[in-house]
Amino acid sequence: MRYTIDALLTGKARRFGAKGEPSAIDKRAVEGRRVVGALGIAGDEQADLSVHGGPDKAIHHYPRDHYGWWAETIGDHALLQDAGAFGENISTSGLTESAACIGDRYRLGSALVEISQGRQPCWKLGHRFGIATLPATVVSSRRGGWYYRVIEDGAVGAGDALELMERPLPDWSVERVFHLLIGGAGKREPAALRALAAMDLLAANWRARADKLLG
Repeated sequence: MRYTIDALLTGKARRFGAKGEPSAIDKRAVEGRRVVGALGIAGDEQADLSVHGGPDKAIHHYPRDHYGWWAETIGDHALLQDAGAFGENISTSGLTESAACIGDRYRLGSALVEISQGRQPCWKLGHRFGIATLPATVVSSRRGGWYYRVIEDGAVGAGDALELMERPLPDWSVERVFHLLIGGAGKREPAALRALAAMDLLAANWRARADKLLG
């Protein structure tokens, strides 16, 4: 499976929110190719490293496929005119949470990346859109996107390919894992939670979340 990267986006930390908290959620498309390393794309920043960034959340991918649904749900918001509305670094069409799986390895330009976890939305997404309930809608619709860890450094730019190289966990789609750990379904599926708690390819914080939900 091969997809075309329609936009590569980076952002700098700036004052954001009523209290002026720093955030780099405002990602903008960049021209040319950028180096990809263990902590993400050259030139990209994360403001609060306790919840964003780091090796397991180096790159955020959000499907452009969802933009039409969002326009129908919340109206023709100005942010939906271009990629980057959800703070993503990578935008493609054709690959969504129901098909992408934890542990998937993709050739991203010349880099090699691996899906580590879904993206859990926070209040900043609601503030960005001016819709406080938007994070809850992300959760209920399971349209959160996902994060990559970087396995091999490389470079990437808009127009490059995202190509699936390996899928070790075909039964564990990003959508399914998100629904279990963030959407509340895990309370009814303890066996699935046990499997997730022991899943080496799942980000450590989500393994810990699975273990906590088990009680």
